[in-house]
Order: sequence, then structure tokens, then C-alpha cells
Amino acid sequence: MRKSSVCVAVLVGSGVMKLVVQVKLLPTPVQAAALEATLHACNEAASWVSGVAFEKDVKRNFALREHTYAEVKQRWGLGAQAAQHVIKKTCDAYRTLAANAKAGNLGKPWSKRYRRAVEKPVVFRPEGAQPYDDRMLSWQITERTVSLWTLSGRVKRVAFTASPEQLTRLALYRKGESDLIARDGMWLLNATCEVPEAEPDSAPAGFLGLDLGIVNIATTSDGEIMAGRALNRGRLRERTLRTKLQKKNTPSAKRRLKKRRRKEARRAKDINHKIAKHVVAEAERTSRGIALEDLTGIRERVRLRKPQRATHSSWAFAQLGNFIAYKARKAGVPVVYVDPAYTSRTCAECGHIDRANRVSQAWFACRSCGFVDHADRNSSRNIRRRAEELWRRGAQSTAPDPPPIPGRGTGRKRSTTTSGARCASPGTLVPGR
Repeated sequence: MRKSSVCVAVLVGSGVMKLVVQVKLLPTPVQAAALEATLHACNEAASWVSGVAFEKDVKRNFALREHTYAEVKQRWGLGAQAAQHVIKKTCDAYRTLAANAKAGNLGKPWSKRYRRAVEKPVVFRPEGAQPYDDRMLSWQITERTVSLWTLSGRVKRVAFTASPEQLTRLALYRKGESDLIARDGMWLLNATCEVPEAEPDSAPAGFLGLDLGIVNIATTSDGEIMAGRALNRGRLRERTLRTKLQKKNTPSAKRRLKKRRRKEARRAKDINHKIAKHVVAEAERTSRGIALEDLTGIRERVRLRKPQRATHSSWAFAQLGNFIAYKARKAGVPVVYVDPAYTSRTCAECGHIDRANRVSQAWFACRSCGFVDHADRNSSRNIRRRAEELWRRGAQSTAPDPPPIPGRGTGRKRSTTTSGARCASPGTLVPGR
């Protein structure tokens, strides 16, 4: 049986971090049918509310209720709490859309993508997530069951699976809404927990530099290289298989594509979690902070040939950075973001900058002092030195604002110091474990 996983969202707060624990429901066929009918009705109602909001240009929660609340309850038979959550979900979706448009994530205002997104109402998938509050959902954690509201009444004793760590976290810290999710035939619940965070270390004994790359996903300033060529060979094999199946375009090929569509994303997420956990544990053990590159906008800055684009864009470096940030905040480890410019061309011994210093992808040889080292380790040492210099100059730790998340988020802004580096205490709204 596939066990549940854990998603984490870290919010900026005074000594409290919010973690979203994901558990897998195990409903009977009758219970699953009731949940499916409820989810479809809620999302159909949300699409109708979205049309009203678009037509009347009313996208604020309480104002939109005046136009839709009574109709939603009467036409779809939703309860009072469910109807309010449907309206709120619609407003959140429009707020996220506006934030993405403002941030330029949808392209230029005259582009087809931008116009497709803003010139018609938001439509919700039949199996889109539906929020549940404590009036609609109750947990029996010791019995590993939940009770949920549905269109056909309260469905009781729906079993769920969770690890002992998850059960403890739910029992001690669960607070707020939970999201009901249907995905690939599975039923999931995302429960919000408010967990006390560790006191951040204000005087770290140096920094652990981390260089992110494609051939080697992560290399530390201690010389440790993680997730290299074997992983990339597997990714290339998966991408080649997907290409062949897409060209074949038969019913069986489509079934295989559907089955494998999230395989690489799940694998990347799992590896990013393992790397982040290891890096944070090493920094905590040695009482150091963590130095990361600020890779914001790297895909727009770097131009590649077509065969290289998929390899360059397929790994989730932002996800890895976010995982490190929230795990570091949980452990009280400070994180500093530095400017990555010329870190791969700069000698970590003498500071000489020359494009010719980078002999190959793997090796660095300084043209001034003759220093030779692994190229990624040399870069990570430069990143570490820049972070230590920023810390000595008094760079203050500030938590970056969360990125937009579908249905929940707002805009994304980044805090910057006068030196151009970002420092995190750290915290951002991210998926994780």
C-alpha cells in the first residue's frame, strides 16, 4: 500500500511555522462515491460563481456572496459552510490570477497566453481541491478515521493512513482548514498544523556553501557532491520514453503516458527533499549557516540551444532552495542568498576572475595562481565566502514573501539588502515534507 506523504508550507510568523500534513484516505466504494459527488458539485458551483464574478466584475468575498450565496445553496444543495468556501475559493483564484498577471508570469498583456487567462472566467476542474473547516470535518486521530460532510449527509469513519510522526503532529498541532483532494484515483487530505519553530542562530560558526547545477544537482563547500550523472541518465531515459509514446499516440500509449506523467516530478521532489534534509542536518551539526545562490530569473537570462533546453529547465532548483529554506527555519539555521555572478569563473584561492579558468564542466584551473579543483566545489567555496562577507557586513535576516500558489496565493516579492543579496531567516510558502 502506498503510504501518505507530507506537504509543508512555511509561513512568516512570530515563532510559529505552518506545516501542511498530507494523509491518504481509504474510503469504501460507497464513501468514495459520496465524496466524488460532493467534490464535483462544489467545483461546478465554483465555476458558476466564477462566471458571475467575471460578468459583474465583483471579486471580493463578501461582495460576491450577495450575488451568489443563496443560489449556490439552492441549486447545488450545499450547506452554509460549503457554500462560503466555494465563494472564497473563487475569490482566491482570481486574486492569484491577478498576482500572476502583475508579476509577468502570464507573459505580456498582448500575448495569447495572457489574453486567454484574463479574458474569460476561471473554470474549476471537477476534481479540484475543496476546503473543509472544523464544522465540516472532524478527526478521530487515535482511530485513524475522519468524518466529512457530503451532499448525502455526514460520512463517518472514513479510514486514513499516516505514519506515527504524522499522527503525533496532527494530534498536537493541527489547526485551521483541511483540503479534500482527488488525484489519480486516490483521496487525500491536506491538514494545516501550526508548529513552533526553532530559535534562529544569530552567530553561526561560518557558512556551508551550496552550488546547484545540472550534471551535479548540489555540491557543498566541504566537497560533497550529490545526485549526479546516474540521476540525469534516468531523467533522459524517461524523457525519451515520453517522446516515443507521444509520437505513437495510440490508446495504450496514452494510458501509459497518464500513468507515468508525474513519475519524474515525484522523483525530483523526493531527491530534493533528501538533499535539503542532508544539507540542513550538516549545517545544524556544525553550527553553520547555509549559503545559496539567488537564481531568480535564470531561465530568462540564459539562452540555450534547443536540445539543451529540456535538460536545463526540467530540474526544480527553486523547489530545492525552498525545501532548504523551510527545513533550515525549522532547525533554526540561518540562510543567506548571494549573487551567483562569476562564481564559476572566480578562483576560490586568489580571487582571479577569468572565463578560461573553467577548463571543462568538471574542472577548474586558475590561470593566475595555478590552483586546481573540482569546478562545482570551487563555485561553492566562492558562494560560502560571499555569504560570510555579507554576514560580517551586518546583512539582516529577512523572510521573503511567499510565491503565488493556485487558489491561495498572492504576489511574490523578494527582500533585498543593499548589497544585492537576499537573506532568509528563512521562510517562504512552499510545498515540502
